[in-house]
Amino acid sequence: MSSTKVAITIDQKLLNKLDYLVKTNIFSNRSKAIQEAVADKLANIDRSRLARECAKLDVAFEQELAEEEMHFELESWPEY
Repeated sequence: MSSTKVAITIDQKLLNKLDYLVKTNIFSNRSKAIQEAVADKLANIDRSRLARECAKLDVAFEQELAEEEMHFELESWPEY
């Protein structure tokens, strides 16, 4: 995966905490720490979005649909 340099502005208290994590070898450098933090945040947003979309589903309808499909599949299986 290619990387691109970017410049950011960060609160001094956050930078101090970040530097402490680098100093104590939790992260190898600032860039790695920030990359991981951004990746984690984006993954959380994706999971939240999936949860919101799943909450929109009608559970009874989805169950009925799954059972209907399963019934159709069972009819097409050969007997042994």
